[in-house]
Amino acid sequence: MITDWGGVMTSPITETINAWIIAEGVDRERYTEVMRSWVLQAYDEDGPPNPIHLLERGECTDEEFERLLAAEIAMADGTPVIADGLLTRMFHAMRPDEGMHAVLRGIRRAGFQTALLSNSWGRWSYPREQFGELFDAVVISGDTGMRKPEERIFRHAAGLLGLPPEQCVFIDDIDRNIAAAEAIGMTGIHHRELAGTVARLSELLAVPPDALTA
Repeated sequence: MITDWGGVMTSPITETINAWIIAEGVDRERYTEVMRSWVLQAYDEDGPPNPIHLLERGECTDEEFERLLAAEIAMADGTPVIADGLLTRMFHAMRPDEGMHAVLRGIRRAGFQTALLSNSWGRWSYPREQFGELFDAVVISGDTGMRKPEERIFRHAAGLLGLPPEQCVFIDDIDRNIAAAEAIGMTGIHHRELAGTVARLSELLAVPPDALTA
């Protein structure tokens, strides 16, 4: 089983970003406009490289990305957004989803391997000290120079588990990443909430739901 991090193993990304916008008084409309454009380009196979590509592949530093983003957005009162520490502030409200962490431990108890496959927005942000109890393999985009939805990063994650893609289940909260995984033979689960993901995993792995959540 291969899973995304932010928005699957944590609280939803939209909630996290919303908390930052409110806390700092960021111009929501401007942020949404900029980020929508960047994200659309990031998932356009024919689109030009943009700051999200650079950040997620580790081709720019966190500090460089912060300066690029801060230059495009603004506070609600029109003043500039402080670039220094921007990523840390944006994701300050992110919290672990303890239910999904329990599911990962349950999957491993049932005898299945697990892997992390995450597009990184600040490589500092991961609780790497917890990875040993959750994952048999870890793939973070900025460390590998690859990013979802590129085919090669899915194959790389499966390869670290010693499995063909057809024997892997992939969980993500972004449908384009799910589609990319399914295109090479993985079984995709679009994570929206804990109960639905647990039910689908129970079905696919033939493990009782309570064994996954204990």
